[in-house]
Amino acid sequence: MLNNIGLPGILLIAVVVLVLFGRGKISSLMGEVGKGITAFKKGVKDSADEIEDQAAADEARDVTPETDKDKA
Repeated sequence: MLNNIGLPGILLIAVVVLVLFGRGKISSLMGEVGKGITAFKKGVKDSADEIEDQAAADEARDVTPETDKDKA
């Protein structure tokens, strides 16, 4: 159903939304969407950094070579 919408259909939907909600409401909504996307990207980056830091700490923790005594 939606795979054949095309550019005229998208423009018609945009005009209807603009008429229903008004320019001010749409711009504030888009601002909130932008803030949400920014917060999401920051959270993903922070968690990736945390995972990298944890992996580096795990690697740095054990630096002694294994000996025959350790294997037994």
